[in-house]
Amino acid sequence: MQELLVPPDVLKLLKKQKYQIVGRHSAVKKCRWLHNSLVQGRYCYKQEWYNIKSHRCLQMTPTVIHCTNRCLSCWRVEPGDQGYHWDQLAFGTDIDDPEEIVEGCLKAQRKILSGFNPSHHTKVSLEKWREAMEPKHVAISLAGEPTLYPRLSDLIEEFHSRGMTTFLVTNGNLPEVLAEITEPTQLYVSIYGPNKEVYKRVCRPLLSDAWERLMRSLELLGSFSCPTVMRLTLTKGLNFMDPEGYAKLVDRANPTYVECKSYVSVGYSLYRGLNADNMIWADDVKKFAEKIAEFSGYKVLGHSVPSRVTLLSRLEKPIKVA
Repeated sequence: MQELLVPPDVLKLLKKQKYQIVGRHSAVKKCRWLHNSLVQGRYCYKQEWYNIKSHRCLQMTPTVIHCTNRCLSCWRVEPGDQGYHWDQLAFGTDIDDPEEIVEGCLKAQRKILSGFNPSHHTKVSLEKWREAMEPKHVAISLAGEPTLYPRLSDLIEEFHSRGMTTFLVTNGNLPEVLAEITEPTQLYVSIYGPNKEVYKRVCRPLLSDAWERLMRSLELLGSFSCPTVMRLTLTKGLNFMDPEGYAKLVDRANPTYVECKSYVSVGYSLYRGLNADNMIWADDVKKFAEKIAEFSGYKVLGHSVPSRVTLLSRLEKPIKVA
């Protein structure tokens, strides 16, 4: 049996947090919107905007503990949190094959969904549960930085070969990977500051030229034929400032969409001095997004109060990708 790339103490923690570990370095975790969709009939804003059915969406990462940043607002455990230590950049080349990862992720998702079987969960419809057991969408995000996985293009292609849509979320620190990657169904680049100083304070990057790398990634967005998204994760007291600065980044990238979203006080961000006071009310997120729209020429296309997120675009309406 090949050795896990996750230290034993971190592995124990991840399992306690209900991560389903897949192979040596990947993971799946239940999204709360999967639960809400099955049990309550409530769904994620991605379903409303992009037609991504919440009950058929699989949330995974091929790099569960490896990342180029140590963001203060990240929900996952990071080196330095409560005595945990490992090298976030030491991913290596002895890795799992994409097919193994996909098979493992599907198995893990179905294990999660077994707890919603209508035979013992009266609030779940049989038809919807059966649909959920055949995932249609995959969010390659969850934790870590997926572009560190050397066979990311092959992983995307493997999901596509099974009729699944892919939503890749990256911090943009590896533009050389994005320049050569097989296009996902939709590409997200996470933005944590309107300028280099704020970005470095929030992200605590491990790469000395992380900001410059992010700028190169933003400039690459125009080369993609798939929809592209700049996702602004906004945290009161950290980076909830300078809408004009964010608008300049939007002008630089010219993405299909901008998603302005509040930080959520969950996970290990609470051990880094953040709490519910750092979250931003939905109305305030919208007002901030409207300022970015004013400076950039974008317009508001959507707003979700439960998720505290506002969608900007130059389009008249969002593209339904599924």
